[in-house]
Amino acid sequence: MATSSSPLLLGFNIDHIINIRQARFTPYPDVLETIQAVEAAGADAITLHLREDRRHIQDADVYLVREHCKTRMNLEMAATEEMTRIASEILPDDVCVVPEKREELTTEGGLDVIGQFDRIQKTTLVLNNKNIRVSLFIEPNIEHIRRVPDIGAPVIELHTGSYANLEGAAQQRELERIEQAAAFADDLGIQVNAGHGLDNKNTYAIAAIPQMKELNIGHYLVARAVFVGIEQAVQEMKQVMAEARE
Repeated sequence: MATSSSPLLLGFNIDHIINIRQARFTPYPDVLETIQAVEAAGADAITLHLREDRRHIQDADVYLVREHCKTRMNLEMAATEEMTRIASEILPDDVCVVPEKREELTTEGGLDVIGQFDRIQKTTLVLNNKNIRVSLFIEPNIEHIRRVPDIGAPVIELHTGSYANLEGAAQQRELERIEQAAAFADDLGIQVNAGHGLDNKNTYAIAAIPQMKELNIGHYLVARAVFVGIEQAVQEMKQVMAEARE
């Protein structure tokens, strides 16, 4: 069983930095400068989502990150033949398989690992054969987590969006649901990560969950960096995470 003293890593999702570039199709913010700044600030991984509609990250960005990333590259993608082919060519360290809808503003909710079992398993098998570590972005749902070993993914990323959007007793209930899901997954030998909607106020309780290994955060860090810079934004978040593990 994991303990709260185990290291907790921070993956910096750069999608929202690249959103600024795509708003006017300018050459800036530059992807190379972005990953260099994020890694220099102390992030443990670069996370980026190559969406089917290419609304922010572009194919060339993914290749550039693979070439220059010095920490760890975590590619978020849908379980499609196109994305599986791209990941197999690029060989990121990690792939996080996520649900994807064209009309959504950002990834909302977790994978339906029961209803989409065959498709997700097929993608996972291909990536496993390429020695790419696969994570499934799922809800803190015991029945879904129970199927993860059958799919073959060694990692899950628990969706914290519902938790982040709630307050008071409702948020506490969702936190307890996440805690129970993390403990259940850990007992199955699955690594537990989390992400979505986390900020400097709600991260502490998630970071304090002893089974948690990595948090992937993007929007808040980019918003905070507008005022204090990337380095301080990352350092502030890592401080919150460290204090939660004490």
